[in-house]
Amino acid sequence: MEEFKAEHLTYFDRQTLQTALFRSGFREVVVQPGWKILNFDYIRKHFERAPVPVVMPLLNLAARLLPRRLQARQHRVVASGIMAFARKAPLRAQPVLSVIVPAYNEVATCETLLQSLQHKELPGLQMEIVVVESNSTDGTREAVRRYEHTPGVKVILEDRPQGKGHAVRTGLQAATGDYVLIQDADLEYDLEDYDALLEQLLAGRGAFVLGSRHGGRNMLKMRQFTGQRFLSLFLNCGHWTFTTLVNVLFRQRLRDPFTMFKVFRRDCLTGLEFECNRFDFDYELLIKLVRKGYRPIELPVNYRSRSFQEGKKVRMIRDPLSWLKVLIWLRWVKIDPLGVVERSRRRAK
Repeated sequence: MEEFKAEHLTYFDRQTLQTALFRSGFREVVVQPGWKILNFDYIRKHFERAPVPVVMPLLNLAARLLPRRLQARQHRVVASGIMAFARKAPLRAQPVLSVIVPAYNEVATCETLLQSLQHKELPGLQMEIVVVESNSTDGTREAVRRYEHTPGVKVILEDRPQGKGHAVRTGLQAATGDYVLIQDADLEYDLEDYDALLEQLLAGRGAFVLGSRHGGRNMLKMRQFTGQRFLSLFLNCGHWTFTTLVNVLFRQRLRDPFTMFKVFRRDCLTGLEFECNRFDFDYELLIKLVRKGYRPIELPVNYRSRSFQEGKKVRMIRDPLSWLKVLIWLRWVKIDPLGVVERSRRRAK
């Protein structure tokens, strides 16, 4: 049997092949299912060489009934193999982590976060901090500008606020690291969780990690606002509803798909284009990576939810409606990484 031939003794799936290429110094990695071009004549001749009792009579009957034009028509079908496309790149002496920090009206916490990031030690990694400030009105821009000439910090100043998703997309375009981490400027998420999240990527166990804020019986306890019990219950039930939608529509078993704590290899983004500007970008990023073939690893993280009085920016009606719209769109939108890569290269020329 051919499965026991020496050349068939090593098998890869999409994820392990992507990891092997990444760790060997290849970038712009796109892995897709293998496909073949077949026609009726090819299939009939194949079964003539390896006859199957039930199939051959049906094929012979079809050969007599089908016009020659239809028998010769070629069809592209998915095969059992996979195809990999990549570009060789020089290996760095030390991998780089790009931390994307979208900042808008976060003067109370932004500078504390940037100071903590500068002092954060990550063994085996260099850190690049990319701050995207969206023309705040509370002094955040002035605080961020003090870091414009700080080594290891890139400051991007937008001329107007266009949403968190737009700021993150801007940061991704400027990021040069091998790994990317999205860090909100409001300190709801804990920098001490970086090590555990990144360890999964550095060890090659995955390419995409989500910092899950809750799970199991704690699902309805993630957001607790003092004196606002109904609001807490409403937001937690909404989270459960959208989590269920994501899992059903995209065949996942995630506990917290809407977490802002997303960590991934930068090459995961190859061939993807993003359009969402607000908090719906978190769904767009997650689902496009999932549909490209990446399986997210979920790890528990520390989380302290802010109330609306403390500056939470989610809108109670507008944002959930946009999330629902985006989920429906993402269920049916075509994901074509190779096509996007080719268009990008043509624009670059």
